[in-house]
Amino acid sequence: MYAAATESLIKQAREIKEEELQRFCGRIVKLLHTKDVSGDTVDSLQRLNLIVSATKYARELPSDLVRKLQTVLRSSSCPEQLQVLSSSIVRESFPPSVHSLCSDPSHDSRTFSHVASVVLTQAGNKEDVMPLCHHLLKSLESRLSDGQIPRHALPVLSKMSTVYPEILTDDEVNLVSRKLVDWLRYASMQQGASMSSGGFFSGPRTRQPAPLTEVDGVVTGDFFTVLCLGQSYTEDQWMNMYTFSMIKSWLLTYDTDGTTNTEPDDRSEVDSSVMSMVSATSSSSRLLPPKERLREKAFEYCQRLIEQSDRKALKKTDTELQKACIVESVSVMDIICGEDPSYVYRAFPCIKALYGRLNGDLAYARALLPIAQFYLNHSEIVAVDSEAVFCQLFSHCPAEQFNEPMLAFEFVQFCLLNVSVLQDRVTNYRQSFPNLLKFLAWNSSGLIAEFVELLPSLIAPETAIELLHTILDLPCLAAALDLQQRSACYQASDRTAWDQQGAKVAACLDAFRQPLYRGLFLYILRPEAGTGDTIDRLKMLHEILADMAESPRVVRCAQVVPVLLHVYFNTVTQVRATNERSDIFSILHVYMIFTVIIYDCRVFSTHLQALCKLHPPLIVDQSREILELASSPANIYSKEDFYTHVVWVIGEYLSVSYDPRCTVERITSFFESLEAVLFEITQVRQSASPPSFSPRLITVLMTTLAKLATRSQDLIPRVSLCLSKMRTFACSAIVMTCYSEEDTEEIITRAHELINLLKLPNVAQFVLAPSAGGDGPRWHRDTNASLPQGMRAVSGLLHRHSSFLPT
Repeated sequence: MYAAATESLIKQAREIKEEELQRFCGRIVKLLHTKDVSGDTVDSLQRLNLIVSATKYARELPSDLVRKLQTVLRSSSCPEQLQVLSSSIVRESFPPSVHSLCSDPSHDSRTFSHVASVVLTQAGNKEDVMPLCHHLLKSLESRLSDGQIPRHALPVLSKMSTVYPEILTDDEVNLVSRKLVDWLRYASMQQGASMSSGGFFSGPRTRQPAPLTEVDGVVTGDFFTVLCLGQSYTEDQWMNMYTFSMIKSWLLTYDTDGTTNTEPDDRSEVDSSVMSMVSATSSSSRLLPPKERLREKAFEYCQRLIEQSDRKALKKTDTELQKACIVESVSVMDIICGEDPSYVYRAFPCIKALYGRLNGDLAYARALLPIAQFYLNHSEIVAVDSEAVFCQLFSHCPAEQFNEPMLAFEFVQFCLLNVSVLQDRVTNYRQSFPNLLKFLAWNSSGLIAEFVELLPSLIAPETAIELLHTILDLPCLAAALDLQQRSACYQASDRTAWDQQGAKVAACLDAFRQPLYRGLFLYILRPEAGTGDTIDRLKMLHEILADMAESPRVVRCAQVVPVLLHVYFNTVTQVRATNERSDIFSILHVYMIFTVIIYDCRVFSTHLQALCKLHPPLIVDQSREILELASSPANIYSKEDFYTHVVWVIGEYLSVSYDPRCTVERITSFFESLEAVLFEITQVRQSASPPSFSPRLITVLMTTLAKLATRSQDLIPRVSLCLSKMRTFACSAIVMTCYSEEDTEEIITRAHELINLLKLPNVAQFVLAPSAGGDGPRWHRDTNASLPQGMRAVSGLLHRHSSFLPT
């Protein structure tokens, strides 16, 4: 995660002793008392900042050092570097400095912002920040001189109102809203004054203010925005920029109930919407209440930004600024339209034109997300079909820009935020999981938590099996995406560049470009579901990509797969358990899922039990695959835990009470397979190697054989003979060296209990194979039911010295 040198520094900072820290703090106090700021002072403060920041808990610093740091922090004459370091140290230290810093807030805007960062970090409630809030509001009300305008403090107000929205009264909210309108709409249109040297023989002189320009170099003709460029800016222009940066959070916090000052009347909803539109577009907007006027001016500001974003920027940095402004403007317009639906009719032509302009440009992919959010929230009001927007969004963005980490994160967050609406209204949402999983395949370490939350919403009846196969193939997808990226970067004729990738990667690149394998890669890289659950030549694809198995990206994806499988099967079992009539997982799907479980040991055995409990007949329907797995002792050594669960579900659910197709012949077939396995792994030979499996497997096998024998009583003599040999196995020297005394005793006891039970077949069937309703509360609480009586009888029956047993 960090470089070795950085890790070493962090470790030293965390392990510093308290005595050493106190001595170091004393040295810093002496350095801070000197008038001149030396490099040693800055270096010591940087080291102290690392020490207090390297641990989760706050470090306690000497009180004299804390007081000195507070003095530096509140002194406007101190260098800003010292103030920044002091602020960072005080924020992470103990005891808190909230009350001492709030006692006399500075009027210097830079110092005020540093003090406020400490107060907001350490404040425990709104009372702690109330003095800071009052000071800030007073500075907003008064006309301060240049340099004292709270430009640096405006972000403090935004943070304060977000954390403690109730800290401002209605009057104070109106005051701030009026100020924000002034800064947002009425900033000056000339550049800030700049100083010129005036030549060698003349003193410095002030240049005449020059007009502002647009990003394409044209002189600005409308009001000032963040996309108006100049060599320097006036204070009100800076306040304009700061206002736009905080307007979104301000509207989200205080724009609700913006029309509460109006008297209620009996006008219809349509009439009120029309009146709102008229008032919003009229020239008398100054007569609106402060909240509504801020909403109107913010809307006009965003419209102008969208118009400015259509200009061809002369610099690349200005192009990036245009993209950011589009994202923010559309988001703000979305919020305004959510509060007042009348704005939707004014906004939609603008948003529609913007989408038409950006639709085919991948460079603006991130800007499509707020546009899609706008369509999702408001398209029904204006009766616009938004299907094409989401088709474009889900089909092209993930497929072509999966390697953009910021887009990937924002895209997944968009899906999580709107998951219920997307499921109900966007038809291709669930069909797009092959594309969405490309984000995870490429950015697995950063998106696993988001996809754990998102995955259940992607499961649908028609694509459940294909989704399961896609999850299992996630490492293949990561390898294929890697090859796709490399292939796009290097031409086939440039062998030198290919060979620099390594021999293994070069071989995979060759295969990626061969027409013979084109169909395999087209399937694994498909943009949407519906082309089939899986492919017949999947093994061939695995062989082609085998050389990519050690790629870090592929390894991370392989680690993610088990987590997603847990989520997938938990969703399956919960849906069927809570809604028995739901067809989301038909029986056919369950069978196919079970087949995948049999052949893929990455799926965990706990889900196997849950699926069999939901639909026991699948044991018969998948009997061929289960027998193939259960009859091979090799599976014990490769996946013992899974094998043990398979044996358990055979004994539990292979019964006529669950499926009338459980004939004597079928039960005998399973019995003989498991009998052979138990005989093979428990043979006592001189040349036999010590058992590498757990005693639990032996007891499960014995119990399952006994259960099957009770359902076909002709098998009882065979299982009794097999169980009688367990003492010999458990007491053999080679087993005693591997198993503890408790383990061997457990095997012998279980064999003895089962032998005694099988001497009374009817009792054994009652105990080992109870009816399906045996887990109901009545069988355990009702003393008149047969189960409590049966358990008492069996307890006496199994007692070692009981005379009830037949001779």
